[in-house]
Amino acid sequence: MKASRLRRGLNLWPPFLFAGIRVVELSDDYRHVRVRLRMRWWNRNYVGTHFGGSLFAMTDPFWMLLVLHHLGREHLVWDRVGEIEFVKPGRGTVYAEFRLTDEQLDEVRSLVAEGGKALVWFSTDVVDESGEVVARTRKQVYARRKNREHSTTSGSATA
Repeated sequence: MKASRLRRGLNLWPPFLFAGIRVVELSDDYRHVRVRLRMRWWNRNYVGTHFGGSLFAMTDPFWMLLVLHHLGREHLVWDRVGEIEFVKPGRGTVYAEFRLTDEQLDEVRSLVAEGGKALVWFSTDVVDESGEVVARTRKQVYARRKNREHSTTSGSATA
């Protein structure tokens, strides 16, 4: 799928649309994503700062999507673990950026080679307009080659 089409689709996806999350950039090579969350009355918490669930949601699918795009559909890729550390109250507009490097891809590819599985951690900071860290997130992505024999006989693959 073209990156521009996926970006538009993500921006219309209800969990992002109704939280006010916008994918402002998704590079054509699926190596870089920039996401924005503006403060609105509907995404504030009780004390008037960004709702923590929205901060985490803005970082949720991207590492899995980037890795899946580069490994291809012959692999199973999903998020296994997600963590967030709230560093300071988020106010105003906040951003998150994702940059998938050759080293990260090489690590995943070497782990899934010859039927192995990869459990690789990726980190992303959510920053405010001045660049100060509001939250730190970590995602563990699981990847492995699909079991072709099982997927052709039953129609699906299992982990």
